Amino acid sequence: MRLLYLGDVIGRAGRSLVFEKLPELRRSLKLDFVIVNGENAASGFGITAKICAEFFEAGVDVITSGNHIWDQKEIKNYIDGEARLIRPINYPRGTPGRGSVLVQDARGRKLLVINVMGQIFMNGLDDPFAAVEAALAKYPLGSAVKFILVDIHGEATSEKMAMGHFCDGRASLVVGSHSHVPTADARIFDGGTAYQTDAGMCGDYNSVIGMERTEPLQRFTRKISTGRFTPALGEATLCGVFVETDDHTGLAKRIEPLRLGKYLKEHMPVV
Repeated sequence: MRLLYLGDVIGRAGRSLVFEKLPELRRSLKLDFVIVNGENAASGFGITAKICAEFFEAGVDVITSGNHIWDQKEIKNYIDGEARLIRPINYPRGTPGRGSVLVQDARGRKLLVINVMGQIFMNGLDDPFAAVEAALAKYPLGSAVKFILVDIHGEATSEKMAMGHFCDGRASLVVGSHSHVPTADARIFDGGTAYQTDAGMCGDYNSVIGMERTEPLQRFTRKISTGRFTPALGEATLCGVFVETDDHTGLAKRIEPLRLGKYLKEHMPVV
């Protein structure tokens, strides 16, 4: 099975590039499944029902999120009715939406997508490891499902890496989101789980993690706020992770970063 995960989509620049490039990427990489982190897709803060529909139309199968999932008020009503949009699984019981989703690809193979948020330097949610453990125990890889992805949305690289080792042999891919900077550590762990600490963002890298530079620089240099953060609208770059797995075990055979755009050195997997 071939899957592409695209990191945090930032505002209009990121959305437009995803919509433009994804149909061809599905063909050229012979993708069975596409997952996008969309929590910054609406002007950098949250996501809307309209944007979700545009992602699905472009070829996205599941949208993950993180700490900005609730920034657009309409999403609290929308998320309960759209299983393909998920929020971190370790939100307390009673929170709208769901933290994982079981889906099928075009060939009928089952995939489990889990979204979880770290605790270090993040909102105080429930134990991420216990939440992921419960989901993995319910759907054994290779028998109940053919692919399991864990999107760990967090600040600390150590916590993300610990989650990768925690899931090793039980998930196909553990990939980090939230920092908006792609890490150079794509690899397969000893147990067969593919891993990358952060996939990076889909947005304008001539920015401060996707935001227009003026306001972040003002806050860093003068320690005062003069306005809102707004997404940079220059030429965007796609960043993500391509994974190929064994259909029998669900474990990874190959992982490669994907970078397509102006400001980072491009890397495109070849199939």
